[in-house]
Amino acid sequence: MSHHGSTWQGCMDQLDQGQSAEDQQIFLLKCIADSLDDTNDGVNTFFLIYAASLVFFMQAGFAMLCAGSVRLKNLQNSMLKNLLDACGASLGYYTVGFAFAWGGSSPGESTNEGTTFVGTEQFFLMNVEQKAFWLFQFAFAATSATIVAGTLAERCQMLAYLAYSTALTAFVYPVVVHSIWNNTGFLSSFRAEPLLGVGVVDFAGCLVVHTTGGLTALIAAYVLGPRKGRFYTGVDGKRTAKDFPGHSTALKALGVFILWFSWYGFNAGSVYSITAKNHPLLAENAAVNTTLAAAGGTVSALLVKVWLVERRTGETLFSLSDALMGCLSGLVSITGGCAFMESWAAIIVGLLAGVLYLWGTDLMIRFGIDDAVDAIPIHMICGIWGSIAVGLFSNPSYLQLLHPAKQAGLVYGDGNLLACQLIGVLFVCGWVSVLMGPFFAVLHYIGWLRADSLEEIVGLDISYHGGLSVDGGTTDNESSHSEDMARYYQRREEQRRSHRNKMRRRILMMDMSLSGHKPRNDDDHLNHLEDPPLSGSGHSKRNVEDHLNHLEDDPPLGASLPSIAVARDHTK
Repeated sequence: MSHHGSTWQGCMDQLDQGQSAEDQQIFLLKCIADSLDDTNDGVNTFFLIYAASLVFFMQAGFAMLCAGSVRLKNLQNSMLKNLLDACGASLGYYTVGFAFAWGGSSPGESTNEGTTFVGTEQFFLMNVEQKAFWLFQFAFAATSATIVAGTLAERCQMLAYLAYSTALTAFVYPVVVHSIWNNTGFLSSFRAEPLLGVGVVDFAGCLVVHTTGGLTALIAAYVLGPRKGRFYTGVDGKRTAKDFPGHSTALKALGVFILWFSWYGFNAGSVYSITAKNHPLLAENAAVNTTLAAAGGTVSALLVKVWLVERRTGETLFSLSDALMGCLSGLVSITGGCAFMESWAAIIVGLLAGVLYLWGTDLMIRFGIDDAVDAIPIHMICGIWGSIAVGLFSNPSYLQLLHPAKQAGLVYGDGNLLACQLIGVLFVCGWVSVLMGPFFAVLHYIGWLRADSLEEIVGLDISYHGGLSVDGGTTDNESSHSEDMARYYQRREEQRRSHRNKMRRRILMMDMSLSGHKPRNDDDHLNHLEDPPLSGSGHSKRNVEDHLNHLEDDPPLGASLPSIAVARDHTK
């Protein structure tokens, strides 16, 4: 410690040689302690920013997963909606969301303050001292919103995505955060007198983030309805699902690996401070259990599906898609108790999560719920299971390192924590349903939720973005010669012609108003085109036609059906 620039040397340079030896020792100890505090603050800030970056990188994982799960004709649309989710979440959480969730509180600290419904301070990040914490919490809020995006893929309007992501992250999700994580929330385990003496325990957001997002996805999918042709009634009268395979299994696999990698920031980063006492132990336990639960979910989903298919068909088939989704199910289910469970318990949680995923997908089909990326069984069903698992397998020796109350899972002989977890699940389900149900119903009623059926059939990339995207450009495709494409372009041409006629009518009315001419009937509008130019106005039939030609942004389609490449120029 004697090298130049060290903490010791810096404190020695500040030492007052006129002080007594005892006073000098006290000064040196205080100086070194202050320096270590500054170092700890820097380390914790970097740790939180790094963890937040990993969590936000989950947006890339969700985007790749969604890209691989949708059909090529909806690829651009799905990617833009994933981007809008993050943008809407950032604005909503910046303005009011963070204040409602955390305003005026100190995360992770016990308090004697009374219970509050939402926070009432720090709107627009005013007086927020630790902005790295806002960044970390924003990444969580964006994750909750993005869960819904994949479920509604291929049939939802753009405006609806921005509306629900903002509403979810600005109010619905923050109230859940405040109730469970904030030390003044009525379900928080950090209150001086928590519910049933223990409160709800959700270390990294199994209930707060995933169940909230998954239930929102279920409500939205129910109101929105399935994709065209997704379900049909078979000869036996039972509802049957038609498989809509995504265009790239490789992108799905890449997305899952990105999500698994980012989940280490999601779970281990939830200690918030890496230098605090016992926090490194909790962080490393969370990381290990995250790995084991993901592996358990993958193996169980893969092998159980092999067994089911073998019983039905006699063939042994290994489904990559089910293995990938089983991996995500294990990751979701361990999120709530990753820091508080033993390794063997994490494996059990992951194994059961893989089975629940398979059961959940079958349940969605039975009820006619169309989920393009299986987000509902992964995030809602496995999120609920993970929250219950906290009440079953939480080890008291780990729990007491972070939570002040003496609590344990049912396996260790304490049932109060399990009761609190069930109450927490009921609260989240009730709160989200009461708010998001009417919200999506209103969007559907005013026509902002579902895309036009013909646009859905030809693909949202064509109707919203000008053509299919392959390697960054447009390409000819045989589907452009289909009957549906012909109908779509014919309708677009009719819409343009209708718009042109409306503009012609407005210009003629303006022209007549300037000339003082009042038409007796509609034919008088056309007769007026033959009138001589208005005195001093410069208006004439020639001027009107020139203006209308300028308004014609799109050339006529012609007799033959255009290719996708031409369609790009015709759908500005």
